[in-house]
Amino acid sequence: MPDRRLDVLAIGNAIVDVIANADDAFLDREGMHKGAMRLIDEAEATRLYDAMGPAREASGGSAANTVAGLASLGLSAGFIGQLGDDQLGEIFTHDIRSLGVAFDTPPRGDVGATARCLILVTPDAQRTMNTFLGAAQMLSPDAVDPAAVADARIVYLEGYLWDPADPRAAMYKAMDAARDAGTQVAFTLSDSFVVDRHRGDVLKLLEERRIDILFANEAEILMLAGGANLDAALDAIAPQVATLVVTRSEHGAVARRGDERAEVPAAAIHALVDTTGAGDLFAAGFLAGEARGASLETSLKLGAICAAEVIQHFGARPEADLKTLVGDLLD
Repeated sequence: MPDRRLDVLAIGNAIVDVIANADDAFLDREGMHKGAMRLIDEAEATRLYDAMGPAREASGGSAANTVAGLASLGLSAGFIGQLGDDQLGEIFTHDIRSLGVAFDTPPRGDVGATARCLILVTPDAQRTMNTFLGAAQMLSPDAVDPAAVADARIVYLEGYLWDPADPRAAMYKAMDAARDAGTQVAFTLSDSFVVDRHRGDVLKLLEERRIDILFANEAEILMLAGGANLDAALDAIAPQVATLVVTRSEHGAVARRGDERAEVPAAAIHALVDTTGAGDLFAAGFLAGEARGASLETSLKLGAICAAEVIQHFGARPEADLKTLVGDLLD
């Protein structure tokens, strides 16, 4: 791949995660579907925060978690995301820069409060997310510098941010700049609700060849393809994108690139604690492999190792040194 300042430049929601334990009864009382993500307004975020048990706060957001993983792997990464001009915004900025991630998007005082995600973790390690997008959904196309896109090997786009008009326009701008610069575009579907709401948009992006690497989990790819089984879905979508990557939780992951198919099992773990960030860290490992020119199978193995690390503790950011964990796979 061409020599660039950044291995990966990600665009996504700039969010502070608030993580607390909860039982199934709490989810039932609140009318939540376990394992799902719902969008809430600021008033509901305040009410739910008051109802939650003791929590820990950490900077988050799907694509931001991915670049945190990339930094832990020793790659150069940047992030674009909108913050409010408030204390949570300052916390997010400090956290992401402390990892060595390039982050230059200035906070704004006219876009409301910094986004936060209230995450409830049940005893089975499933996470149920309640997201107030706040300032994050106000990301303007002006925040995307085509020169920054051109200085990255891969630009990584978060599907969660596709819903609001301004961030969607910002991502279109990034895709156009990437095409002009020969930068690869990676896109993650993020959640089944994204596919449900924007299936036509995603299929059009694939038809127009705007996406080079597509990430999905099994439920998302089945919904996108309208297929009854995984193999049929892979056959339907793989010809439309250079690289298709599908994660399958405890069943590992599979990827297709042209006539090539690679599949790996999930990496071994000692204990499942919290699945928050599993897909984000899988993407970090896979993108690290792609940026370093690794084989398709090696990139999948890197993703599996990174995902396994993050699900063995609370929170969506790696706690172990991922570069040490993957060993010579990135050499």
